Amino acid sequence: MHDHPNGHHHDHHHPVPDSGSAIAWAFFLNFGFTLIEFIGGYLTNSTAIMADAIHDLGDSLAIGLTWILNKVSKKPQNEVYSFGYRRFTLLGSIINGIILIVGSIWILTESIPRLLNPEMPVVEGMIGLAILGTLVNGFAAYKLSGGKTLADRMLNLHLLEDVLGWVAVLVVAIILYFFDWPILDPILSIGFTLFILLNVTKTLYKTIRVFLQATPSADDYRALKEALKALPNIEDVHHLHIWSLDGARNVLSAHVVINASIGTERQQRLKDSIQQCISDYDFEHTTIELEFAEQGCRDST
Repeated sequence: MHDHPNGHHHDHHHPVPDSGSAIAWAFFLNFGFTLIEFIGGYLTNSTAIMADAIHDLGDSLAIGLTWILNKVSKKPQNEVYSFGYRRFTLLGSIINGIILIVGSIWILTESIPRLLNPEMPVVEGMIGLAILGTLVNGFAAYKLSGGKTLADRMLNLHLLEDVLGWVAVLVVAIILYFFDWPILDPILSIGFTLFILLNVTKTLYKTIRVFLQATPSADDYRALKEALKALPNIEDVHHLHIWSLDGARNVLSAHVVINASIGTERQQRLKDSIQQCISDYDFEHTTIELEFAEQGCRDST
């Protein structure tokens, strides 16, 4: 925590590790395999595989966009973006979620009519593609497993869902190999799509909350405010704001009212106590303004 001429204190932490190379891996793996899926889905006549191909195409476009925005997010702060460009990754996460929701709705419109007129797919091709899909998406998910931002977690969630989806395709394909139940193919595509819609909607909701600068945790907000007010010589804490830049890097600003005029040495001890109080929350950047009770707050909001 550093002294500031106007009574502010600023604290900066080391940046979260870069995940750009992992996103690049995921993009090339996903896009390459998506092309294989479209060909395989057409040749095997499987709606489940075609549904997953559409889903993976949306993933590929979203991953590519996230990759580009990830590079943009590393640009240093300037007069226009004083916190830098980190929130651009949230934009990629929101677009990613919208693409998947639209794609999932399209898949449902294609799969539901097949329930009335199911067709038997080429089972051997389904089995081969399912094994390959599990391996490819599993490796891509592994490459992204260390991501910290909401955009990284959104992509990793999609890839993990793809792994589960391909395992389900493999199980259904094995059943179809022994039993003539073609309706299982559209049932699988519908069930998988509904599962994706549920999870993507949840993650998109969390991302939009961060985008709108909601507090990362209301419980942490209340606990931190009470902890600061409990420190010696602090009468009140107001204008306390906590928000997240990208879901991984959080920011704090607050006005701390001192209940008596204290000397420089005691002010420094108080600053150290405040720093200790907020250290457990690992903020990327903090700004604390000390105010004397008799001064009154200069901010009206």
